[in-house]
Order: sequence, then C-alpha cells, then structure tokens
Amino acid sequence: MNPKQTTIKLSLGLMSLILLTISGCGRVDLGMMDDKRAELDTVDPNLVRANTMFGFNLLNELRKTDEKNNTLISPFSLSVALAMARNGAAGQTERAIISALQLQALDPELINVNYVYLQRALQAPDSKVTLEIANALWAAEDIELDPGFLNRNNQFLDTEIATLDFTEPTNVSTINDSVNANTNGTIPSIVDAIDPETIACLISGIYFKGDWQEEFDISRTEDKPFYLANGDEKHVPMMHETDWYSYYADEHFQVVSLPYGDDQMGMYIFLPNRDTDLNTFLDRLNVENWEGWMSQFFSAEVALVMPKFKLHYSVELKAALERLAMGIAFDEDRADFSRMTVSSVPVFISYLTHSAVVEVNEEGTEAATGTFVFFEESVPLAADVAASVPPIPFVVDRPFFFAIRDNQTGTVLFMGVVMDPTM
Repeated sequence: MNPKQTTIKLSLGLMSLILLTISGCGRVDLGMMDDKRAELDTVDPNLVRANTMFGFNLLNELRKTDEKNNTLISPFSLSVALAMARNGAAGQTERAIISALQLQALDPELINVNYVYLQRALQAPDSKVTLEIANALWAAEDIELDPGFLNRNNQFLDTEIATLDFTEPTNVSTINDSVNANTNGTIPSIVDAIDPETIACLISGIYFKGDWQEEFDISRTEDKPFYLANGDEKHVPMMHETDWYSYYADEHFQVVSLPYGDDQMGMYIFLPNRDTDLNTFLDRLNVENWEGWMSQFFSAEVALVMPKFKLHYSVELKAALERLAMGIAFDEDRADFSRMTVSSVPVFISYLTHSAVVEVNEEGTEAATGTFVFFEESVPLAADVAASVPPIPFVVDRPFFFAIRDNQTGTVLFMGVVMDPTM
C-alpha cells in the first residue's frame, strides 16, 4: 500500500437495533406490507440453501477452535450483515463475500432483491410468534458515503441510516442502548469501544420470541442429570411432555421438531445416540444431509424430556471468516470497498463480532442476535397402529444440536450446540 495513503476502517455490526432514517433514500417498507405472509414462490430456494450452507460452514469453523463450550449463531442475521457490506464491495472482495455466503448460484444483480422477498416472507408469523428484523448503518459524520451504497442497503435491505461521531467515546452507549431496546433487553451491550478511525458500522439483527404450540407442564419440571462430554454429571431442570411431534431417526441420532404457534416455525432438537458423540454427528452436518433429513419427518408420539436452558454467546468472527476464504475483506492492503465511499481512500473490515442469546423454557423460546463488524411434512400413523405403539423415548440428557427454522421457507434463523445447559 502507498505509505502516503490513509486506510479507513469500516465497522459492520449484526444485531437487532436502531430505527433511524436519512432523508432522500427510497426504501422498501416491510412494515407497510400486507399482514399476510409474502408469496413464497418469490423466495429463491438458492438463497435459503446458501444461508443453511453458510451457517453449517461457520459453525464448523467455530467448533474447530472451541469444541468444549456452547455455540450459538444466527446464519440469517450474519448473512444479511455481510450482504450489506457486499453492497459496497467490488472485484475480488465482492466475489469473496459472495463465495463465503455460498451465493454463487444467484445472479449477483438479484441478490438484494432476493433478500427483500425473504425478509418479507419471514416477517409475518402467527400470533404466538414475534419475529423482528432490524438492519442499521451508522456512518461517521465526516465521511461521505457513496449514495448508491446507501440506496442499495436502504432500498433492498430496509436499512435505517444515521450518522454518529465515532471519535466521541460516549457514543458507544448510543449503539448499545439501541441494541438493548431492539432486542427487548436480551442483549444489553455488544461493543465496549469503537476505534475513532471507524467510518461506518453496519448492524443486522433478529429478535425472536415463540410460544410452544403446546406448553410444557411446569409442575412436571424436575432436576435430572445431564451428562457432559467428559463424563461429568450436572443436575438441571428437565421439562417433560408426551405428545405427537414431527420426528425422524436414523442409526446415529434422533430428532424432534417442537412447533411454535401454528407450526410455521419450529425448534429442531438433534440428539446423537449414546454410542455417537456430538462431534461425530456435527461432521455429518451439511446441506445435502440436512435436506434429506427434513424430507423424512413423520408424526409420532414422543415422550420428550429436555432441559431448560439459556445460552449467551459472543464471538469475534474475523478468523473464522478468513478460513472461509473471506480474508481479503479484512486486509487493509487488498480489500476493495470502492463502492462504499465517494473518496478513493482504502477501506477494510477491521472487526466483526456476533452476539446471540437464546432462552428455552416451559412456555417457549426467546432469542436474539447481534453481530458487529468494523471496517478498518408430517405423515400421521393410522389410529389403530398408533394405539399399539408406545411413545418414543427422547431424553435430552447429553450434548445436542438445535436449530430454529422457518418451516415455510426453510430458512434457519438460529443454530446452536449445547454442551452444558448450565453455562
């Protein structure tokens, strides 16, 4: 890099927050759409598939460096934030982001439009589900961002835009307060400090709260042992329910789908068999297997025992994304975000963090994410057969994988690994 040039840092963040606007930017107002869900034939299945592949790839990279602890990510929230960054990228940098997000099957000119359709389809679940998607861009007051970059994010990704003085340390609280408000207090803080050289902060997030179609009977919750991967035992509150669920099993694991509300969304609990450890199952977690499993569920009576749990997870994603071949975006000498600013000063991503929270209890699930990036079918059994088959035992007393999925589009909103439900 020419030593006379000044390199500018861009902050991107993914989280639920901020509803501020800037005049002169047209946008697609998802809040004004009809209360009914968008027509699902407008959602490109390649985008849904890409979101799933990206999630599995990222989860795998994160588990490589920390396989002993809980992991929780929102592939949807993360992919939207990086799609916002792509709108300012060019050349090899743009291609690297597209590749990391597994979007090669989509026409680059239609990626933004596809996100519009998908966000519309996700934003009108039933009365027992709250799903809020918020995208925001904080721009430095002294930097002129390219109008095309602002318009692409505002128009297609429904991004709210505002300016902020990043040289003022107290403005960290402005961002954190917005995150806290827009995640209903589940993520009170996502960033401790911001480099004063930052020119922009992109934020995308999701808040989810779903009530079970049938709540667990709280009077049946009791402490039971949960066996950790190292053989240690912990006593945790275990919920009990015997009911009809969508279910599938093979020789290595069993999985049950717990519906929220009218079953447009559900939580999928994947439990490896006792002779199969969780990491062996995770090695099989790819999009081809996933799609095969999703097509084989059937209705079964299940005697379900599972822990109540609350996970807090925060991770800096630069290293993981570099291993997914997106390193150029973090390289101050090679990154090309020339479609982001009016000036020709180099811009690169200097920091990217993702925070997520999920709580599961007798009533349902509450979950939220925030990622911060800096640029520097059921087939019921016949009644007579069902009457003769005892409930299938499903005891979640060891490490497991779960996903929260929109069953209409197939979009995975959250995925996580629970090694210890008490952590």
